Amino acid sequence: MTAALRLARPEDLDRLMTLVSAFHGEEGIEQDDQKRRAALTPLLEGIPHGCVYLIGPGRAPLGYVILTFGWSVEFGGMDAFVDEIYIRPAVRGRGIATEVLLELPKALAGAGLTALHLEVDRTNEAVQKLYLRTGFKARERYMLMSKIL
Repeated sequence: MTAALRLARPEDLDRLMTLVSAFHGEEGIEQDDQKRRAALTPLLEGIPHGCVYLIGPGRAPLGYVILTFGWSVEFGGMDAFVDEIYIRPAVRGRGIATEVLLELPKALAGAGLTALHLEVDRTNEAVQKLYLRTGFKARERYMLMSKIL
């Protein structure tokens, strides 16, 4: 994989914070750095509920992907959500996200995951095309609903 994935570790937190902050800014996600840091730190320290992969070179990552794990009776076992995927604007359009979304599921299936989910803005047709191109399908009968606690 040219867009090599590396599991992020605690020492990657500052680098990751910069990337996540940029993504949140682009998406209009309002979250202060303290909350962002508190949400990322357990993932970097090995909490079993998710992980973060840095994309590209360790010293200057091109982006990241965050996975959160769950269990699904419908899908027959452990599943995961792509919570966030981000590629730096300067390197977008080079197939990096496509490569990640094609290769990562293969590795996850080899580790026992049965399904990979994600959500996408209904108005973002370009990203929807990316996800369709990489094998994700809309579940027409279902929509993701959330309740903030």
